[in-house]
Amino acid sequence: MPQDPMDFEWSYWIEWGREHILWLLVGHLLVSQVSRLLVEKYKPWCLMVYGMAACWLLLGIKGFAVILLHAAVSFAVAQFQLSLLTWLCSLILLSTLRIPAVEETKRKWYDTENEYYLLLFTVSVRCLFCTSFSLEYCWHRPTQKSSHSFPWMLAYVFYYPTFHNGPLLNFDEFSKQMRRQEAFSVKSNLSILIVGVIRIFFWWCLAELMIHLMYIHALYSSALPLESASYWALGGLALAQVLFFYVKYLVLYGVPALLLQMDGLKPPALPCCVSLMHSFTKMWRSFDVGLHRFLVRYIYVPMGGSQSSLLGMLFSTALTFAFVSYWHGGQSYLWYWGALNWLGVIVENGIKRILSISLIQDLI
Repeated sequence: MPQDPMDFEWSYWIEWGREHILWLLVGHLLVSQVSRLLVEKYKPWCLMVYGMAACWLLLGIKGFAVILLHAAVSFAVAQFQLSLLTWLCSLILLSTLRIPAVEETKRKWYDTENEYYLLLFTVSVRCLFCTSFSLEYCWHRPTQKSSHSFPWMLAYVFYYPTFHNGPLLNFDEFSKQMRRQEAFSVKSNLSILIVGVIRIFFWWCLAELMIHLMYIHALYSSALPLESASYWALGGLALAQVLFFYVKYLVLYGVPALLLQMDGLKPPALPCCVSLMHSFTKMWRSFDVGLHRFLVRYIYVPMGGSQSSLLGMLFSTALTFAFVSYWHGGQSYLWYWGALNWLGVIVENGIKRILSISLIQDLI
């Protein structure tokens, strides 16, 4: 039975995974386990070299140079230790991905659109990693200087399991865990690998069944069946859509999360099932945990967050969702999506504050 071809993200990453990325991840696993067994002290540098080689292999010398240039510029600006300047640099680097002349030049480097999109997706994710390192550099204490050097930035930026699509791991978490040396057990690591592979294979089979039998995305791409469907049917289609999105990211984030565990790191928690969520706030906290931690640590809390006045909280939340919308591409529908999510979070928090008033609690 033919599959639904309309979900670009799933088809794209599965195709790249089968052809190249899965084999490069296996190579990373081998390098990681051998270095943990023989040269634990030099593991970060072994993985850095492997990540750079994998980047060069897939994206070519020009793609590799773009990512290295982004890292070098970010590191140079971070030397001023001004958070505002670091953010300005990050936004400018991110904006270069949307300049038509720059896009056209990068397209000419590759034979196919898929190769260009791989560079685009990779650089977008690397921008967040460069931002995380640079802000941590701005905030680091003199005693932490050795772990905030340019080689550590390269080890973080070129860490291959999270290289193309995430999940996001903030630099402070990465460096602490990567520098921690602990007892290595081949037997326990092998059991983690076997259980992890079985789980991911189950999720992949479930996603493939959904995309071969349900045709959710094909139905959404045509107005005619949607116009003739009842409200119950539309609600069912919407639920099916988000459930597929959830299962898809169990696979896309599950593979790198398993490799992080094999490297002795603690990955961000995998997405929580959307059927268990009943609030905007919980969805943002528990679906993409790595992105949520990034947004809270580097945008929401520095701008005042929940500790500021009501207007300050509204502003910091709006700025957080504005960045999410811009990072995802900045198209008009993404701004609407970000605004609706911001409104949902604000309404929820407002109702919680009202319900916390003692008079209202007594009435309830």
